[in-house]
Amino acid sequence: MPVHRPAPTLLTALLALLLAALSPTSARADAHGDDSGPAVPVRGSAYMGMGVLAHDGQSGTPKTGLATQTEGVDVASYQGDVAWSTLLSSGVRWAYTKATEGTYYTNPYFAQQYNGSYDVGMIRGAYHFATPDTTGGATQADYFVDHGGGWSKDGRTLPGVLDIEWNPYGAACYGKSASGMVTWITDFLNRYKARTGRPAVVYTATSWWKDCTGNYSGFGAANPLWVARYASDVGTLPAGWSEYTMWQYTSTGPTVGDHDKFNGAVDKVDAFANG
Repeated sequence: MPVHRPAPTLLTALLALLLAALSPTSARADAHGDDSGPAVPVRGSAYMGMGVLAHDGQSGTPKTGLATQTEGVDVASYQGDVAWSTLLSSGVRWAYTKATEGTYYTNPYFAQQYNGSYDVGMIRGAYHFATPDTTGGATQADYFVDHGGGWSKDGRTLPGVLDIEWNPYGAACYGKSASGMVTWITDFLNRYKARTGRPAVVYTATSWWKDCTGNYSGFGAANPLWVARYASDVGTLPAGWSEYTMWQYTSTGPTVGDHDKFNGAVDKVDAFANG
């Protein structure tokens, strides 16, 4: 005798929809808003170069024969307490620590990372991960300065960095037009300069800059460039810059993954810290 199964009830259907909504794939989005990318991270977990592997290079081993470069690292909360003495022994001479993101996050490891690099004799600085879709540029610059991103002319503190790159939480350009993004960046840079007396460094990748600012060329005269590209050379720079000050070349370096080159010998790093 055949078994007749009851039709799904409304409650069953609703439960299925709820389970689907809670599945990992529901929290996925790439720059185009589809569900084929990795799970969207928790707000505050972003870090410098988070989108580079996916968009602008795979690995970095700088070619030989470059002009003198000074090794550095950049760190964020996901790296926890950093072994600064080990990095110093390996030749690292400067470091940047994530201080803030948006106006909603401060790095809980900031003191150990920022002060620890200083204590072993490195030249150190702080960076801000920008989220232009949450609050204005000037507001985020204030938050950055008020939570560790300031500058002092002590010869050991580098100017603050605006980390402006792919949005890890949604659309790559944060829902802004090219002109809207340029305005946001301008507001941040102007407020940072007014608060600290130093022009902030702009950290970005050339491909993101082309896509999201229309390859705007107006910041190169005043703001140093920290370019991100995981390859054997920096490639084409964003418009407005004829040279880079720093280059993030890999996310797979020793001790700390994110390694960088300063475009000059260590005395140039000292001079940069002094302004």
